[in-house]
Amino acid sequence: MRASLFLALALLGTTPAWAAEEPSGCDKFKWPVERERAVLTAPDRVRLASGIELSSLPSTGIILALGATAEAKLPSPPERAPKEGTFAGFAGFKAPKAGLYTISLSAGGWVDVVQDGHLLKPKAFSGATDCDGIRKTMKYEISASPFVLQISGAGEDSVSIAIQPSE
Repeated sequence: MRASLFLALALLGTTPAWAAEEPSGCDKFKWPVERERAVLTAPDRVRLASGIELSSLPSTGIILALGATAEAKLPSPPERAPKEGTFAGFAGFKAPKAGLYTISLSAGGWVDVVQDGHLLKPKAFSGATDCDGIRKTMKYEISASPFVLQISGAGEDSVSIAIQPSE
């Protein structure tokens, strides 16, 4: 049935949303990502173990160590169930002031931002493949209280992360 639907839509020149390819290339992000790419690939990124709690945001990018999802002990269930054989991890931070923050990842993975016991929804999202150093970037409204950044469904055992005030 699905194959017939896909063939019919292909003949009509339309592609269903679930069959659409992801954008490819650095110029396909919805906003410029040069600043985020620079932070995600900088040699001064701080390496963090999963589960660490920091009293502030790091002034550099971070490399978060991830473990097998079953052993990651995420504080909150991920909003999207991770696939078998993927990696997960988390870290706690405190934003210096309330505002819009950009959170960017070097590789694919599901991001959950949890603050005051609630999952925050991104205000904006952009992603593209084939852009060296960055895979996805999101904007969140974060208050000046502790929050937890959870990564799940990642294909690798670490990920570079940049958390910056939005421009």
